[in-house]
Amino acid sequence: MDVERLNGTVKSAEEALRWASDNLHPKVAKASSFGAEDAVITDMMIKINPEFRFFTLDTGRLPQETYEAMDRAREKYNMRLEVLFPDSGEVTEMVNSKGVNLFYESVENRMLCCRVRKTRPFDRFISQLDGWITGLRREHNAERSGARMFEIDRPHGGIVKINPLVSWTRAMVWEYIRKHDVPYNALLDRGYSSIGCAPCTRPVAEGQAERSGRWWWEAESHTECGLHLEGQ
Repeated sequence: MDVERLNGTVKSAEEALRWASDNLHPKVAKASSFGAEDAVITDMMIKINPEFRFFTLDTGRLPQETYEAMDRAREKYNMRLEVLFPDSGEVTEMVNSKGVNLFYESVENRMLCCRVRKTRPFDRFISQLDGWITGLRREHNAERSGARMFEIDRPHGGIVKINPLVSWTRAMVWEYIRKHDVPYNALLDRGYSSIGCAPCTRPVAEGQAERSGRWWWEAESHTECGLHLEGQ
């Protein structure tokens, strides 16, 4: 896959998604945590191809507002949403040995919880695809500042990773949402700029990095769960 050529010729989010529809469907899917970027990309994708696939990770610790956002999106778009769950045996073993709120005790415990509840079900699903679509933007944090619209995801078998909004600003995201009357997660109106599990996400203050509300009790640099791995 010549991602350098694609990055040189594909200029807009819609163009990137049309390329994904023409070249990868049905073995491409959008990962959604029902944040602002997910709302925008979902709206774009459905307009391009109503049969596009979407998936989300139900960790068992999501906010109620996220479930409500799932229902609103399904109702509006009649979208094909595949809900992934962690292995119940792995969750049971982890919680019984380390406690229900193990993630507050150490970085190692938090990463274990993310692996069991998120990255392992994600890895099982993504192994069936030729590409996946994200809501990643360079503005999110320092780790994402070098991201490109098309990437080769080597840790996940060399499939194509597509970041349609990679160069968008937060203002551009919200302009699209308002212009197109896109349904979105109610937590976004309460100061949440990034949405994950309820115990691990909080609102951010004006001027703070958009992902600073994730795992805030850890070092400032710990703002990733492992889905966006190094070396991609």
